[in-house]
Formats: sequence, structure tokens, C-alpha cells
Amino acid sequence: MMIVLIEGENGFEVQAQFADTFIKRLLGLMFRRELHEGSALLLDPCSRIHTCFMRFPIDVVYLDHVNMVLKRETVYPWRMGSFVKGTRKILELNKGAARKLKTEKQLFISFIEERRSQDELQSGK
Repeated sequence: MMIVLIEGENGFEVQAQFADTFIKRLLGLMFRRELHEGSALLLDPCSRIHTCFMRFPIDVVYLDHVNMVLKRETVYPWRMGSFVKGTRKILELNKGAARKLKTEKQLFISFIEERRSQDELQSGK
């Protein structure tokens, strides 16, 4: 699965698995025992989530088409996330990890492979 780097204000930074196919989005975090600290799952496209078959609560961050934070909430196992108008992507994090994020602030998403390539070009490798 592709890994993306997500950065925001207040030192927020997380590496997320990028779920961009139907199957990856469908399975999401289901059946996992935990989500490692500093990691996340970015679902794109996605407008709403559920936590059926999940074993732990998560923070859910709803993003629009330019990665602006529309809403954040904690969702417990066997629940439905909110319907938030304008949602294009959803970021799933460990419970409490999204507390640094504020609504109406933009997150910056970059593919780590692309980032490495740019770094290699700059260093002349």
C-alpha cells in the first residue's frame, strides 16, 4: 500500500497508508488489533465511515477537496461516523491523535516516494 506524509499546523505529522481502491477502503482498519502510534489511514475518495468489526476507537478527520479540515470526531467500535457535507477524504487516526488539528485549517499531503525522488534530485543522487 502506498504511504503518504500528512502535515499540518502545531507540529502535526503522520505517515498514513493510502486507501485508494474499493477493497482497501472497504477493509480499512477492520479486524486490526491496533493502529501503531504515528500512523494513520487516508481514505480517498470517501465521504463517510463505519467502525463495524473494529476493536478500538479512532479519531476521524473529514477533509474537503483541498484537504481543509471540515470536522474531527472520535468514533467508537460498531458506530457510524457523521455525514459531513463536502467531505472528499477521511483520515483515520488513533483516538486523541487529532486533538492538534483545528477545523478550517489545511493539511498538506505528499507521497513519500515522490518526496524521496525530489530529495534525491536535489542532492544529486
